[in-house]
Amino acid sequence: MKNAIVIRHIAFENLGSLHAILKEKGYAIEYLEAAPGFLDKINPLTPDLVIILGGPIGADDEQDYPFVSDELDLLKQRLANNKPTLGICLGAQLMARALGGKVYQGNGKEIGWFPIQLTKFGQSSPLQYLAPEETAVLHWHGDTFDLPEGAVHLAASAAYQNQAFAWGKSALALQFHPEVTTSGLEHWFIGHACEIAATPDVNVSKLRLNTGKYSQKLETQAKLFWQAWLTQVENEQVLTEHSPVLV
Repeated sequence: MKNAIVIRHIAFENLGSLHAILKEKGYAIEYLEAAPGFLDKINPLTPDLVIILGGPIGADDEQDYPFVSDELDLLKQRLANNKPTLGICLGAQLMARALGGKVYQGNGKEIGWFPIQLTKFGQSSPLQYLAPEETAVLHWHGDTFDLPEGAVHLAASAAYQNQAFAWGKSALALQFHPEVTTSGLEHWFIGHACEIAATPDVNVSKLRLNTGKYSQKLETQAKLFWQAWLTQVENEQVLTEHSPVLV
């Protein structure tokens, strides 16, 4: 059985809709909570898939949260060895930083339901299922990043240029949140209450209203997206395993 290691920074920001798809694809799922010493449990190159989820800290906050350095080391090793890796929000920012990109505070928080715009590369990728004519997606971030050299830019939004990038055939970084579900977001509204209250033009009533409008369509489209991306990754790994060794 394949295994997926999921690094989680805050309990309610979990796999969401991706959980069922991983199970369908035959993955055993193990969560590791982000804390000092948690990465001692795994070899960075052993898991079939590593997923790093979002959270309220920054990708450059290792002075306050030393385990960020461990996450960056893990990502550097996996990305250098073309191991299947997915980063969402904070996870995407950590991937960008691990690849040499700069992570920094943006020009205001992007919290709410907005479409993404796909690049020509994004249009031919699994992200085609999240195209603006298909669904809006949830955004919840205040930091952003520069695209790492060698990465393939896949998506932007009206507020932030870098919303998604690919690294090789098996690594994907997503600034937005395609994994969220209607029921799961109720926990976000509680856990992020202070941030919501401190952000102009954002409130729980508006978030809940727009969640009702968009979340079911996102869940439908996200299922297609996750299935397509995981199939792409699996096919690439088969090709890699059977490629001749050049000497």
